Amino acid sequence: MGCRWAFLIGLLGAMWLLGSGHGGQQAPETAAQRCFCQVSGYLDDCTCDVETIDRFNNYRLFPRLQKLLESDYFRYYKVNLKRPCPFWNDINQCGRRDCAVKPCQSDEVPDGIKSASYKYSEVANNLIEECEQAERLGAVDESLSEETQKAVLQWTKHDDSSDNFCEADDIQSPDAEYVDLLLNPERYTGYKGPDAWKIWNVIYEENCFKPQTIKRPLNPLASGQGKSEENTFYSWLEGLCVEKRAFYRLISGLHASINVHLSARYLLQETWLEKKWGHNVTEFQQRFDGILTEGEGPRRLKNLYFLYLIELRALSKVVPFFERPDFQLFTGDKVHDAENKMLLLEILHEVKSFPLHFDENSFFAGDKKEANKLKEDFRLHFRNISRIMDCVGCFKCRLWGKLQIQGLGTALKILFSEKLIANMPESGPSYEFHLTRQEIVSLFNAFGRISTSVKELENFRNLLQNIH
Repeated sequence: MGCRWAFLIGLLGAMWLLGSGHGGQQAPETAAQRCFCQVSGYLDDCTCDVETIDRFNNYRLFPRLQKLLESDYFRYYKVNLKRPCPFWNDINQCGRRDCAVKPCQSDEVPDGIKSASYKYSEVANNLIEECEQAERLGAVDESLSEETQKAVLQWTKHDDSSDNFCEADDIQSPDAEYVDLLLNPERYTGYKGPDAWKIWNVIYEENCFKPQTIKRPLNPLASGQGKSEENTFYSWLEGLCVEKRAFYRLISGLHASINVHLSARYLLQETWLEKKWGHNVTEFQQRFDGILTEGEGPRRLKNLYFLYLIELRALSKVVPFFERPDFQLFTGDKVHDAENKMLLLEILHEVKSFPLHFDENSFFAGDKKEANKLKEDFRLHFRNISRIMDCVGCFKCRLWGKLQIQGLGTALKILFSEKLIANMPESGPSYEFHLTRQEIVSLFNAFGRISTSVKELENFRNLLQNIH
């Protein structure tokens, strides 16, 4: 009997030793920790933290924003996908079906959108249509009313304004077509490799204020990079003025957001009957895992949150433009137009209530002459990026690239037009500050993409939680 007890006690002791030995080892990191461990707390150059953005976006803003973007006013976007690339001729067009864009037939687009009557009340719309028709003819006809002539000249001046951050498409071109964004969603198309790398390489290397001697981390078109190059890059970045550093982070955040979309809507399975799209955790890990990307992936995700704050701030600043009683989301359906304007204002007032908005007053401060030159450099670099979008070889990628760049450019225009917005008339056309329908649609859809990315990050956190 004593031997049995001794054996049991010895066995339990051995099990305890084994257990305590195992418990002494650190549990392996999950894939979620490797991707998101650094994506928390306060963001650089901001007073806001990641967790506050997650709660605000995912539970208060995202559902209502998606509903708004499904409305006719926001789902139809006019774009010219046939503009030639202004920088090089050897564009390899993606031949895959998923790269194609299906434009709308003429009868599929609401008449109110096609007629361009979308800005103000019905009376003001008639004036605007007359103005825009005259502007297209290239002259101010003396038979037009004095008010109309004034409007034509003011809008021409506005269109040439130095406050525009994008080179917009000529939507009157025969090559410009309406696209239903809901039927042409942003997702994985198979467009990748050297052609796609070339686009991003030109954006980063030639338009983000970076000298050629500074090597960008994980550049697929560069070879022989190591830890020292990464340290040099971030030392250089931290030494930049806040405006140039913000420019890089906006582009990096947009790049990250696009990669989140491609990983979240990935072609998982294809048969003769259907295609199955969904979350590809392996693709997400390759782009954002801290180990696989040598720490670069989590940094890019934090830049995505920085981009979110910039566009959120722009929406909060432009509320007075949309609050004016004359403004309509005009499609020709009076009931739905009124409902959608109410939803739009609900969303904008929710945005305004966000407690930790980005403070853009640090931008372009100091010496006025130097600040103006810096702002012009900032604007010209961004305009150049908008032109690069015409060099993308995948038409669906080009569509969403042009839309999101125009949306971010519109956000920047808003941020730096505070005085013009404050001086807008309460009714009628606003000559000093005004947004075209193209700018409005791109602004909200671009923010919708960033909002979706933040929501998808929560989904990927959950999916990666039990993967090692």
